[in-house]
Amino acid sequence: MQPSFVQKQQLGVKMNPQMFQRLKLMELPIVELREKIEEELERNPALEVLKDRSTVSLKEENTRQSEVAEYFESSSDSGFSYVSTAGEAASEQHRQFIEGAIVRPETLQQHLLWQLQLEPIDDELRAIAAVLIQNLDDNGFHMEPPETLFSPDDFPQVPPPRLDEAVRLVQTLDPMGCCTADYREALKVQVSLLRDAPVCLQCSLDHLELFDKGKFSEAAKKMDCGEEDARACFNFIKKLSPFPGRRFTAAEVRFVIPDIRVVRKNGDFEIIINNEVIPVLGIDPFFEKLNPRGKRGSRSKDPSSRPAREFARENIREGRMFINSIAMRNHTVKNVTRKIVEHQRSFFAKGPQHLAPLTLGDIAGELGIHETTVSRAACDKYMQTEWGIFELRHFFSNSISGTGSAGSNYSKEGVKAIIRELIETENRSLSDNEIMEMLSLRGITLARRTVAKYRKELDLGSSYARQG
Repeated sequence: MQPSFVQKQQLGVKMNPQMFQRLKLMELPIVELREKIEEELERNPALEVLKDRSTVSLKEENTRQSEVAEYFESSSDSGFSYVSTAGEAASEQHRQFIEGAIVRPETLQQHLLWQLQLEPIDDELRAIAAVLIQNLDDNGFHMEPPETLFSPDDFPQVPPPRLDEAVRLVQTLDPMGCCTADYREALKVQVSLLRDAPVCLQCSLDHLELFDKGKFSEAAKKMDCGEEDARACFNFIKKLSPFPGRRFTAAEVRFVIPDIRVVRKNGDFEIIINNEVIPVLGIDPFFEKLNPRGKRGSRSKDPSSRPAREFARENIREGRMFINSIAMRNHTVKNVTRKIVEHQRSFFAKGPQHLAPLTLGDIAGELGIHETTVSRAACDKYMQTEWGIFELRHFFSNSISGTGSAGSNYSKEGVKAIIRELIETENRSLSDNEIMEMLSLRGITLARRTVAKYRKELDLGSSYARQG
């Protein structure tokens, strides 16, 4: 067969560099945008910082402190106190410095290793236990089977009794129940170490599914004990920790900086884009001189200066494109936020329980942009409101009667907020059926299984688990 040329026509979409950059910057939250700007300033010498709003003068800072004090004095936040005397101001400044200091929380491994150093044991056992501790995940469970951790080169003689001894040692350290295979073994270890545990407690750990469903009589039959004893075992189990290592991972706090602030002002809502940590960028005048425009004969005819002009021209072009991309990002984010506020006025006026159904398509249709653009504008960005800080995606929620925003006046997230409020303010443990009936009185029709599904998504236990 002879090679031949074939001509064919096809449709395709090609993205120019400027569009690609705009899409990438659109996705970045404010902290990552600041990092991207710093990278671009190092890469492109034509860019310069005209004003860095993250560093203010002393006069501006005093003005800002006065505005903050005035704001909190007129709010319901009693946790803020403004001080005027020099001594109290210095004390307040010192407190803010201490509270703002970056502290790395203690990890589970560090906590266990510290205790291990205090144990009166021989060096070999301490070394084996240290390896076991480094093998624990965030829950306190083995990542790899303990017997596979010790190679003949590193530990020539680790007999099984010594390994078992090290495992038992780590299990007794605080938090108890670490160095286990799963949550069942962690609970069994904790029960074995507690002196005041009920007699039938070990047996009850084999019937956790029945306890979770509230089937105490069935569990009592299988445990060969009375129903009251079964209930006592269940109440005791609730005090234990099935994932003992999690209290250390829970201490890791994620700090977010809101991209947008919505404040109530004169009966309306004002949208403020957080530009304080984003510097104002411009083009370095030196590069503008290297690449003059609009003046006939202003360019040098010296061939040696051509590379310099080309270098300046390319960096100026990329710098202006980067500045325009940031401006486009902020413009789109503000427009999307404005539409969110228009659709969710009840939320901003009355609270999270009044979140209305809203989809990406609703916003995209009104702004005349694609849904993916709205999705990028809302990605990983946060809004500060008087009800707290929320991710922008929180405001997009389908109707409880189906997809879209035209089926019902209640959104899924709004109903979940109502369920949370009902459970948190309950005088007794409400069943899913009772919650369903209370929602029905508010005009919210849901099936019992849907109520149970929303409750689990809120990480709230059943009425049996909430007893006591």
